[in-house]
Amino acid sequence: MDTVASTALRIGHVAERANVNVQTLRYYERRRLLPPPRRRPSGYREYPDDTVRLVRFIKRAQELGFMLRDVQELIELREQRTKTRAQARALAVAKVSDIAARIRHLNAMRRALDELVNACSCEGSACACPIIEALEDSSGA
Repeated sequence: MDTVASTALRIGHVAERANVNVQTLRYYERRRLLPPPRRRPSGYREYPDDTVRLVRFIKRAQELGFMLRDVQELIELREQRTKTRAQARALAVAKVSDIAARIRHLNAMRRALDELVNACSCEGSACACPIIEALEDSSGA
């Protein structure tokens, strides 16, 4: 018996084992994060067993904030195994910097909202709401 066929998984099995939905796998295929699976004569996709590990790798990278274009590069580094440490580190350093910038931006947003909430002391509907006023487009466009 062909060992590839005996370890081949259908899309639903891969999705279940990797804890994603089938649409995610199809999307990853379209984005070329997953190699094209073999097809049975019936048209069913057959994935090698290691596809589950690859999908989990992709999901963990996304959980750490990597965009899919970064994930593609990480997958290539994973497969190359040459010069990967420096390149993977450079991607991670860039991601840390990106996350730090987003945190600064989120903190600024929180401070602005805190100021608006503190300025909003009116409980009745008779006075103007500083929150609504701050969100109004004052440019007239």
